Amino acid sequence: MSAQVTLATEAFDPAELLGRFSRELEGEGAVVSFTGHARDRAKDGALVDALVLESYRGVTLASMEDIAADAMARFDVTRCRVVHRAGRIAPGEAIVFVATASAHRRSAFEAADYLMDRLKTEAVFWKREEGPLGRRWIEPRESDHEDARRWHP
Repeated sequence: MSAQVTLATEAFDPAELLGRFSRELEGEGAVVSFTGHARDRAKDGALVDALVLESYRGVTLASMEDIAADAMARFDVTRCRVVHRAGRIAPGEAIVFVATASAHRRSAFEAADYLMDRLKTEAVFWKREEGPLGRRWIEPRESDHEDARRWHP
């Protein structure tokens, strides 16, 4: 069982990451992946030129590693891969990549869902959108917190 976590400061290729993850399998029957991309519009419809994710590398990476370790312990998965961008991200670029592997699909799906819910609400990032109307800090929505609470009854 292994978890790999990366805090990336440059663009990454989710297809290449998924291909590498899949080639490293050791008999698992299920792989689930998720890629989140930066949008060109804010929640209110305003144009977004860039999403900026600021981090304090050691703290941010530790928070991501803790979340991945929790997923590995909680679900019957044999491996997981988490890559999260930091820095300035253009619309369309990948922000986050998550992949999980398990003998069976249910555990792989649940672990990936769990990882994303917790990364969205608990990974230590400071996020802001930049656009023609200026800069604004953004926080997880209440629905993001509701999703994460599913895992903490």
